[in-house]
Amino acid sequence: MYEDITLTCKDCGQEFVFTARDQEFYAEKGFQNQPQRCKACRDKRKAAAGEARELYTAICSKCGKEAKLRFQPTEGRPVYCSECFAEMKNNRQ
Repeated sequence: MYEDITLTCKDCGQEFVFTARDQEFYAEKGFQNQPQRCKACRDKRKAAAGEARELYTAICSKCGKEAKLRFQPTEGRPVYCSECFAEMKNNRQ
């Protein structure tokens, strides 16, 4: 059984609780390490990483709509918008 643990954020130095429920989730996912940052600092890092990403524009090979991509498309290879990609993924299963 898990018990709540108080940890210290390595970014801001504030204490935060690593709840028993969160510990169970980490164990289910196979994570080996405890979190090192509080939720606010994790959210800040995610937001900063999202801003730094360059988005590329391409035309979907299936429907012809504009698609925003996190990677630079390779010439000669098909590119799909998120809707067409999800549809293709669901059809494979």
